Amino acid sequence: MNSKISFILDGKITYIDFNPANGLTPTTTVLNYLRKFPNHKGVKEGCAEGDCGACTVALGEPARHRSGGVENDRIRYKAVDSCLIFLPMLHGKQLITIENLKSADGKLHPVQQSMVEEYGSQCGFCTPGIVMAMFELYKEHPNPSRAQIDDAITGNLCRCTGYRPIVDAASHACTHNGVDHFNTDEPRIIEMLKSIPSESILIKTKNQQYFRPATMEEVLLLKQKYPDAIVLGGATDVALRVTKGHELLTELIDISGIADLKIVNETHSELAIGAGVVMNEVRKSVEKNFPALHQMLNVFASNQIRNVATLGGNLGTASPIGDALPVLMAYGSKVELQSVNGKREVSLNDYFTGYRKTLRKPDELIASIILPKQPNGVIVKSYKVSKRKDLDISTLSAGFSLDLDKGVVKSIILAYGGMAVTTKRASITENFLIGKLWERETVEEAMQMIDKDFTPISDVRGSAEFRMAAARNLLIKFWQETNTK
Repeated sequence: MNSKISFILDGKITYIDFNPANGLTPTTTVLNYLRKFPNHKGVKEGCAEGDCGACTVALGEPARHRSGGVENDRIRYKAVDSCLIFLPMLHGKQLITIENLKSADGKLHPVQQSMVEEYGSQCGFCTPGIVMAMFELYKEHPNPSRAQIDDAITGNLCRCTGYRPIVDAASHACTHNGVDHFNTDEPRIIEMLKSIPSESILIKTKNQQYFRPATMEEVLLLKQKYPDAIVLGGATDVALRVTKGHELLTELIDISGIADLKIVNETHSELAIGAGVVMNEVRKSVEKNFPALHQMLNVFASNQIRNVATLGGNLGTASPIGDALPVLMAYGSKVELQSVNGKREVSLNDYFTGYRKTLRKPDELIASIILPKQPNGVIVKSYKVSKRKDLDISTLSAGFSLDLDKGVVKSIILAYGGMAVTTKRASITENFLIGKLWERETVEEAMQMIDKDFTPISDVRGSAEFRMAAARNLLIKFWQETNTK
């Protein structure tokens, strides 16, 4: 088991051993690490919580198949918020900053040049992060649509330039034939990445233990030995405890390198998504057969966050406002839990037991999320109510499922987030609707039943009165969208 991490920066392999003299800890963020160097000041701290995108960098790693296998002939590039990435999560990857984009002879990268030509920058504080978001777009989406451009820069806040010239710059720079003639160093980088061993890592400091196991077997043994250790998938939630809460996290198990947790398996009856599959890959996997979940993930955080946040992490935090949870519940999803003693499946209906509490035992790990494919005729919809369309936390969200038999409600699921201490179904309202005609008068009566199912609270995102009114209105909206008369 190694105590050092290795990654590529500035075209060469960098090693970090976390000795006290260098002032680095396992929970030092990539942002704070880069800011120590005089030649990597382009990365900026704006919010330290993944909202502004000023700290955006790109990570490169070998592309993976859905089955978990690696394509060794291609690097996959992802824009990420460096304020939410802990240093050990760089192991085996290439770290790319804005200083790395220009060529050896000083020529600007096409996305940089386009920003100049289209006047896409004024004060310049946000510009490096925007350029790095555009870099991923350039590498991964040649000839992008306007929707793809908007999605790529949703996680970048610009207060003074305005987005029209930035969108123009992205459109002009990223319109190419899919071959990056500017960067010819990729084959060498691939060989360097291959040379970095994928062995387990244990980082011990005076106050912290950071485990980065290489196999599923190691993870389960660690969970048994350290049941209170924090499990990291993408760290987009846990990192806030460091950057905003200034907590000292003493025991961490980083599962971001476990290939077995990044597999998507599909059969004729279900889709099983590994807990370590990042949200952008989940979004692609569910587009065909689970459109309501795909729709919800389109407004889930930002591209930078979806590139590292995992579906298992969204379940693991057990937040009552987790965006994906109500629609997963509407699909009748199950959670596969695994420990050294074996596996078990739990219905998502029963999984949450209290505020951020679940049925998962201390020695268990979320292994996968199983979505059953819906029978013909079943309608599933998802809704999110928030103050902004993009990159915002839900005030409340909902996932609804409906099966009608000749206009009569055969079965219905009304799952809400943000209305209780857990994601919860409106069971009283559901029972009232079953067996009744799916018509406006019935639904308007059912809307009043929601008062019996929930007692929401008031907070900074919305009052209890607003949440209740919105919850009722989402039900009548669902009826309008499913009314076939």
